[in-house]
Parts: sequence; structure tokens; C-alpha cells
Amino acid sequence: MASSRVRTALTGSLLFAAALWAVYLLTFLIKPIVFPLLGILPRQLEGLDGVVFAPLLHAGTSHLLGNTLPLIVFSFLTLLEGVRRFASVLAISWLCSGIGVWLFGAGLTVGVSGVVFGLFAYLIVRGFYNRNVAQILLSGVLFLIYGSILWGLFPTSWGISWQAHLFGAAGGVLAAVVLRRDASTQRRALP
Repeated sequence: MASSRVRTALTGSLLFAAALWAVYLLTFLIKPIVFPLLGILPRQLEGLDGVVFAPLLHAGTSHLLGNTLPLIVFSFLTLLEGVRRFASVLAISWLCSGIGVWLFGAGLTVGVSGVVFGLFAYLIVRGFYNRNVAQILLSGVLFLIYGSILWGLFPTSWGISWQAHLFGAAGGVLAAVVLRRDASTQRRALP
């Protein structure tokens, strides 16, 4: 059972990353056409569909490479809790990031980094809401390894949407709150 869950989580996280690479390769030559159509254009009605499509698009190879490894790691760890929970965390992070950029962003925005920040924030805080020592320890390890990405929550570099990062992370925290496990239910489930 555990090995099947690990296999499913690994397969799912790798397929997610592979799908982003496939979209990148398919849109490589037509980026100037696709980005304005499917990217997020803040506060413009025609840019609202970018909330759904922008995380699938990337400005360049280094942009996608920078997102790929953390995406695989965070997706894998979230998928270990089950596909339904992963889909919920993904949807909440995706929407919060996109809507936040649409409302407060500064220019055309594409990329999955807001979702990456959402998954990261979810993994960091979920143990505290679940009162789960193993999850809290894992969050400490993740913070030691990936904590430096939190600088992306601040406007430090031109052309990088700190708004996507900030609202994606807020979405991850929201997902942890919404999906927290009730302590009384956990006690009843124990033999």
C-alpha cells in the first residue's frame, strides 16, 4: 500500500512537470502570440483567463528549469497525502496566485512559480494545523533546504512576479487551514 502511494506520487509529480515542459515546447515559437492571449493581464478583462492558463506558460528555459525541481519535490510530498488532497491544494494555490496577480500585478505574468509557492507554504504550515509532529519535522527540513525561496515574496527583481509568489503562498496557507484534519476525528480513527 505505501509503495503504491509513493509510486503514484512520483508518477503524478513527474507527469505534472512533463506536461509543463510539453506546453513549453509546443508554445516556444508562438510565445509572442500566446502570452498576451493566455497570460495574466492585471485588471484587464481579457487577461482574466490567464488565471487558469498562465501557470502552464513559461518565458524561457531557465524560467521553467527554476520551477521544475521544487515543483516535482513539493508535488510529490503533497501527493503522498492522496490525489484528492493534492488537487485541492493545487486548485486553491493556483486560483489564489492567479487572482492575486490579476488584482495587484504589475504586468503580463506567466509561470507556475505561484503554484510552487503555494505547495511549499502548504507543506510548511500543514503540520501545525494538523498537530502532526512528523509533518512539522518535514516542514523544518523543507525550510532548511528551500527556505531561501521565500525571498521571492518580496519585490526584489524586475520581471519576477512577487505577487504570484505572495498570493500563491497565501493560497497554500489557506489550503492548510481548509484541509486541516480535525483532532477529534484523528483520535477516533486511531485503533
